[in-house]
Amino acid sequence: MKPHFKQIVIVILSIFLLSCSSDETKSETTIIPPTTQVPNDPLPLPATVNYLALGDSYTIGESVCETCRYPEQLKSSLKAIYPQSNFSLKIIAKTGWTTTNLISAINNQNPDSNYDLVTLLIGVNNQYQGRDFSIYEKEFPALVTKAIMLAKGDKRNVLIISIPDYAYTTFGTTQMQGQGMRISNEINQYNSFAENYCTMNGVPFVSITDITRKGLEKPSLVASDGLHPSAAAYTLFVERILPKVKMILQD
Repeated sequence: MKPHFKQIVIVILSIFLLSCSSDETKSETTIIPPTTQVPNDPLPLPATVNYLALGDSYTIGESVCETCRYPEQLKSSLKAIYPQSNFSLKIIAKTGWTTTNLISAINNQNPDSNYDLVTLLIGVNNQYQGRDFSIYEKEFPALVTKAIMLAKGDKRNVLIISIPDYAYTTFGTTQMQGQGMRISNEINQYNSFAENYCTMNGVPFVSITDITRKGLEKPSLVASDGLHPSAAAYTLFVERILPKVKMILQD
């Protein structure tokens, strides 16, 4: 075979091979299915979801409207997410209640043990009234145990919420006359005990205390009484609480 003819044959073969390689690449590309986003739709819940909120003034919503308190805002948010479910809310809470008062109220009311969700926020009045911390160390675990019992005996259905810090309110700065650091340190002690207890016992816990510590720089987070959280603050509570509640309900 002549040299120039060999060169022509080599060129033709090269073009042919390149063409085949290109076709294979196109073929391989076309058989790969496109990536699709799977919608993150919430799982369906039972027709009726029973919610029990336990606490004190922070739960009953002192100085805000009935629908402004965090349990009601949480209920409304859940209704929007799960429109096919009916949410029943019961609140056992009163302004000024300590852990002792709440235990007594639960015992007196003797609610059913059929709740799909139980929230507990308690302890600020133990601190405010200067009660010995050992009382909280004894009664907080007892309240968590009661909450679990009321939540169908399942600790995964319970959510403990940290205690707000009233030192960052006008009441805290004026009425408490420079006791803000002491108040915050004691609130930290209560919250640390509660969080550590929950961690050790596998009970869900959420902290909202940092939200209330913006009360002086953002007065809109404090209610008209200058002491309790406002409706806007409770909205921020719910934004923090909601992801954990969704996990509880869909578990």
